[in-house]
Amino acid sequence: MRVATNLSRESLGFNMTPMIDVVFLLIIFFLVSSHLAQQEIQLELDLPSATSGRHIDQDDVRRVVVKVLPNKRPEGRIMVGGKLMNADQFARMIGYESKRSGRQLEVRIRSDRRVPYRVIEPIMVACARSGVWNVTFAVIAGK
Repeated sequence: MRVATNLSRESLGFNMTPMIDVVFLLIIFFLVSSHLAQQEIQLELDLPSATSGRHIDQDDVRRVVVKVLPNKRPEGRIMVGGKLMNADQFARMIGYESKRSGRQLEVRIRSDRRVPYRVIEPIMVACARSGVWNVTFAVIAGK
């Protein structure tokens, strides 16, 4: 039987390619998700002021941000995720989202102060019919 004369072994190396791929995918995911989160608040609205209320901290509640635009547009005044829709389309969308989500769903309404209540009411009715009871309004804290 022959005994190996070469006792030196090659150093072990790790294949870093899969880890680099995962890191790049995470970077892309966080860049895209932060861009979408910033896009939700970029639309300039003259929010109403409030003298009472509380500041809501960031939590793990799934949130749908609804923007109600002041101008009357033929395609609708309600904007969700950058898409304009009318009250019927919003009712279908919020019904689907509340059933799809196993967690609690919050609807945050960002409305211009000049928008009349008759435009806000269908949004609140659609939320109630879909079982979404956590509806909040974005306001500017008054003094």
